[in-house]
Amino acid sequence: MARKPTKLELLLEDIPAPMRNKFIVVTVLFVAWMFLFDNNSIISQYRLQATLQELEAKKAYYKAEISQAEKDNKELFTDDKTREKFAREHYYMKKSDEEVFVIEK
Repeated sequence: MARKPTKLELLLEDIPAPMRNKFIVVTVLFVAWMFLFDNNSIISQYRLQATLQELEAKKAYYKAEISQAEKDNKELFTDDKTREKFAREHYYMKKSDEEVFVIEK
């Protein structure tokens, strides 16, 4: 006499064979965990990459600013006329016999 299949066996027959393999199921769960929920997940890696690109852009900007400041500094301390021009433009210094008018745009 043939034994009658249980409800669980009938349910498992409807599931495709690869999905019934416990090793495949565990592997899929592990990969999903690593991609979505782990500290080194794809989402956190994307955020870290965006932060890295932002910091590299800031680094390039500040390197350009430093080179410009060094150029200005070298120019300022090599020529007296440049030093006088800098003092007049930035600190509104004047000679004793002249007046300075500041016109803002």
